[in-house]
Amino acid sequence: MSDSDDDVPTLSAHTLAALQEFYNETKTDPALVTTPSDQFAVGALEEDWRMSQFWYSDETAAQLAEEVIREAGEGGRIACVSAPSVYQKLKQGVVDGSDRVSAVVLEYDRRFATYGNDFIFYDYNEPLSLAASVAPQSFDIVLADPPYLSEECLSKVAQTIKYLSKGKVLLCTGAIMEKIAKDLLDVKMCSFLPKHNRQLSNEFRCFVNYPSRLLSC
Repeated sequence: MSDSDDDVPTLSAHTLAALQEFYNETKTDPALVTTPSDQFAVGALEEDWRMSQFWYSDETAAQLAEEVIREAGEGGRIACVSAPSVYQKLKQGVVDGSDRVSAVVLEYDRRFATYGNDFIFYDYNEPLSLAASVAPQSFDIVLADPPYLSEECLSKVAQTIKYLSKGKVLLCTGAIMEKIAKDLLDVKMCSFLPKHNRQLSNEFRCFVNYPSRLLSC
């Protein structure tokens, strides 16, 4: 896929209507966007299942945000690859330490371009076709949630992760991907059980390649 207007995914009529309603409200009622938490609320943009989008629950997004803040350290940089819920939670300003780190969101869905310079267009089919401003090994931790449960998808996302990360990786994907994830990224499955706003049919888990509190949650 190329980074052209013709390749931008077409949104469902329902999603377009919801997005238009949001735009109309923000134009007519400024009070609706007076706080950062409104703009960055988890689920502010509706899931588009055609892009395999499933947002984390607010509690899971908060716990993952706490984890990456802790591991990034003071002044650390965080990359959220196909994980906009965690990026949003980081930007809400409600998680302790979020003001001491910076974060970007790598996404195929151009609706997230509303986040300005923090948005980096990302197509996992072209794992190393990133903006020129994205330097290799420039993020203290990379949190990635590949959109599809397939070896092909995870293999390509793993290339992106290795390019971005200084070392620490937090991967969120199906439990069935455990062996492939281990082979590609040398990660271990955590005890922590992430949850989504909608029930998924596949068991979902987190994996890390560093000592983490999530391993024994």
